Amino acid sequence: MQSNKNKNRTMITTSILAMAVAVSSYSVAAEKLPLSGKTVGVTVIGTDHDWDLKAYQGQVDELKALGAEVIALDAGRNDQTQISQIQTLIAQRPDAIIEQLGNLKVLNPWLKRINKAGIPLFTVDTATPYAINNTTSNNYNIGAELALQMVQDMDGKGKVVMFNGFASVPVCKIRLDQVRYVFESYPEIEIIDPVLRDVIPNTVQQAYSDMTDMLTKYSPDSGLKSVVACWDVPMIGATQAIEAAGRTDVKTYGVDGSPEYVEMVLDPNSQAGAVVAQQAYEIGKQAAQNVATYLNGGKVPSFTMVPAVLINKSGKN
Repeated sequence: MQSNKNKNRTMITTSILAMAVAVSSYSVAAEKLPLSGKTVGVTVIGTDHDWDLKAYQGQVDELKALGAEVIALDAGRNDQTQISQIQTLIAQRPDAIIEQLGNLKVLNPWLKRINKAGIPLFTVDTATPYAINNTTSNNYNIGAELALQMVQDMDGKGKVVMFNGFASVPVCKIRLDQVRYVFESYPEIEIIDPVLRDVIPNTVQQAYSDMTDMLTKYSPDSGLKSVVACWDVPMIGATQAIEAAGRTDVKTYGVDGSPEYVEMVLDPNSQAGAVVAQQAYEIGKQAAQNVATYLNGGKVPSFTMVPAVLINKSGKN
């Protein structure tokens, strides 16, 4: 007999595959947009996180399928390395560049240089005025959906631990700003100040340590009920800390859909409450299709949003 968890996983997988069909109507089939003879640069801040790797792979795979020569550069989570790689790409003058994530304060002057060099710039999860198109999820909706799930689980009151170490990354700022906005309608919900800082690398280990300290400070009768971050890797460590402390009064909430955290959410015995799962590979693939559309004389919008899905203890919501 199939377990409920397996049924939920099958339902979620089916839903995500179905959503992929709904990606923007202006995209033209790959065989009609050959990029033979074109060179496209791809620069990413890092690929150590599941979402980052899948989005990167989606770009590279689709660009190659469209016939492009791909210059793919991974900065290994180093801002200065990414800047150096962008300089290299500008010097090589590809037909287009796709940039994925990173610190916008650091990146923007260099994205402006790409623009000034006359190289078409496309981005993945990077909102900048210098890009022709940004392919992403609806991060406003993601933050609001996650916050509303938290409100429901908390019965509209209680304390929240927030991890916010990446406010300079636009998608993180949007998501957590939306969480705060929703909470404004629930005066009995309090975000504990100061917020914690999630880090890269050692994300899980640091989150475990920080959450352990918070659980010591905030006992079961303190009203602490939830923990949230703009992505889900730190929530793996936070969940592990909560469970190690034997606390059943606190749940965690994150974004992206990393396999390990999704498994936690689907586990009825885990304190992982919900995750908004993005279609990272489809986002990368769509960005590549946007490049192909543009280089073949087509029009693309300033942003493309690929659907995401909220997963909670009951499965897809």
